[in-house]
Amino acid sequence: MREKRYVQEGIGSSYLFRVDHDTIIDATKCGNLARFINHCCTPNCYAKVITIEAQKKIVIYSKQPIGVNEEITYDYKFPIEDTKIPCLCRTESCRGTLN
Repeated sequence: MREKRYVQEGIGSSYLFRVDHDTIIDATKCGNLARFINHCCTPNCYAKVITIEAQKKIVIYSKQPIGVNEEITYDYKFPIEDTKIPCLCRTESCRGTLN
């Protein structure tokens, strides 16, 4: 519902991260800079959900050494849907879509 409301309000992008079946973290209007990490089909990081003091948090872990000025990326792992979102990562093993 919130995603639809954002579209109606003219907010171009939303930053919603599904934690589990019942929980979605929304960093659209309030969140840290990690919400701007881009998707890549061959990412250098991965996202993991951890629990701290009974609250679920998203942590970004490096998969490899990341150089100065190298973009930080992870695989969004969007669910498969009929309407495809094109991927723009341009890596050799790009899947072509985010979902």
